[in-house]
Amino acid sequence: MARKHKLGKREYHIGVKPGEVAGCVLLPGDPARTELIANRFDFAKEIAHNREFRTFTGKVDGIPISVTSTGIGGPSAAIAVEELAKCGADTFIRVGTSGAVSKNVRLGDIVIANSAVREDGTSRQYVPLSYPAVADLDVTNALVEAAQMLGASYHVGPVVSKDAFYSEVPNRTPLARESAELWKVWRRARVLATEMECATIYTLCDINGWRGGGVLACVGPMGKIVDSSAGVEKAIDAAIGAVKILAKR
Repeated sequence: MARKHKLGKREYHIGVKPGEVAGCVLLPGDPARTELIANRFDFAKEIAHNREFRTFTGKVDGIPISVTSTGIGGPSAAIAVEELAKCGADTFIRVGTSGAVSKNVRLGDIVIANSAVREDGTSRQYVPLSYPAVADLDVTNALVEAAQMLGASYHVGPVVSKDAFYSEVPNRTPLARESAELWKVWRRARVLATEMECATIYTLCDINGWRGGGVLACVGPMGKIVDSSAGVEKAIDAAIGAVKILAKR
């Protein structure tokens, strides 16, 4: 059973206190995915479940590891990262899903996001848009090494982080024409995929001296979910593999 949330003793939103999370935390969006990830841990224990934030802590090969769901989008992801850092975490790896922007990214592939286009609204509340959202190099390299060990089909490059999920659907909004032209720009600029949290997580990590990275499963082309589970297991395994690699360095 998850421990009860007590005001004044635990972080207000995530319901966690110092000593209950590892230095490295995996960050899926979906609370249900935290349990899927925690099933791969040894001695996994549910620490808290409050709102969209669900946390488990355990070990992999003797290495402490935690997982916390962030919910959807930058605002809640920022809350999770800020409060987890107060509890002692300093390395954050997003484990999520994405829609392919590049035609080279196929269903079930994984995308290792080494940077993110800051089309979100949250990161600009922290620092001007001219500041880049870049993943930590050690985390990125560890994710690449883990993907290679798994024999997974993977891609490394930038993603677009944005706030409106359905803005990708053709003719969905008054800005449909402008949006369609912008997606052509991102594709020509070799952006791999679209998602909703990396830019916020990377920006927060960079300005605070924490480590951030991300591995994303491609669940369909931009604007269309074909298979919501495609590549998810591989993305999880790559993230856990990266934690093991980082612990050895």
